[in-house]
Formats: sequence, C-alpha cells, structure tokens
Amino acid sequence: MSDGVPYKATQSVYLLPLLLAVAAVATGLWAAATGEVGAVVVWIALGLAAVLSLVFSRLTVLVGKGQVLAEFGPGRPRRRYRLDEVTGIEQVRNKWWYGWGLRWIPNGSMYNVWGLDAVELRLASGKVFRIGTDEPAALRAALEAEQARVATHSMPDAADDEEPAE
Repeated sequence: MSDGVPYKATQSVYLLPLLLAVAAVATGLWAAATGEVGAVVVWIALGLAAVLSLVFSRLTVLVGKGQVLAEFGPGRPRRRYRLDEVTGIEQVRNKWWYGWGLRWIPNGSMYNVWGLDAVELRLASGKVFRIGTDEPAALRAALEAEQARVATHSMPDAADDEEPAE
C-alpha cells in the first residue's frame, strides 16, 4: 500500500442506521402532527440510536508499523496494540450472543460490526482482544507476518557486535 500499511480492511453495514433514521423521521413527523409528548421522547431516542448505530456501522483494521489498529466509524472509539505485546493470534468464531459493536467478552473485549468470524489477540497482560472481520484468514496472516517482521528487525545483528570503523 502507498501509506506503508501492509493490511487495511473496512467492514461496513448501513442497513440498521438507515432503518433507524427512517423510523426517527417518521416518528418526528408523527410527533409534530399530533403534539404527543411521548412521540417526542421516542423521536429523540430513535435519533440517538441512529447516530450511535452510524458510528458503530464501520470498522477499519490496519496492520503495519509493528502494530494493529481497530477503529469504528469516524476514528473513535479505537484500540491500538503493539504486536510485541501480542503473545498469540488465533482465528476464532464468536458466539452469537456476543453481539456487535464494542463488547466486553470473557477475559477481554471485542470490536465487531457484523458476522461471527474474528481474530483473537492474546495480550501479554493476559487479556484478549477480538477483532470481527469478514476475512479472518487474511487478517491473521497479516498480523503474523507483521509480528514476524517486527521480531526479525528487533533481533541483534551479528554486524552490531563489531566495533565501528574509524
């Protein structure tokens, strides 16, 4: 890639935000026409839900420069881990009840837009971080390749033991 990132993928799902936005507009029109206070509360709740679902409808994952970055929507919320903090990388399948969005899961957290496929990072802290993806094999391969690249570059070279030339 031209920006120096060996792996970049974005998953998007816009059906839920679109449906919530349509429902918010319809409820807003109903509230305006009837003057119902309850309808105004529902309209505000639907509008807020539409905004939140829009933020969580896109997940971008970047692997490069010795790290992995996963970020929702406009760039927040986001998680970044250095790959030297990662002790294991595994392709996994989430349980359906883990859901979507930013989630707390047993022993860690998860970012997921849709689907059940993910890559799990085991961290040196003992926690896990799962990244939902529609291409788990490619993400796992990119993470492993970048982790190996970082490990190779951080190993001392035999030439480093020599005295510098004067």
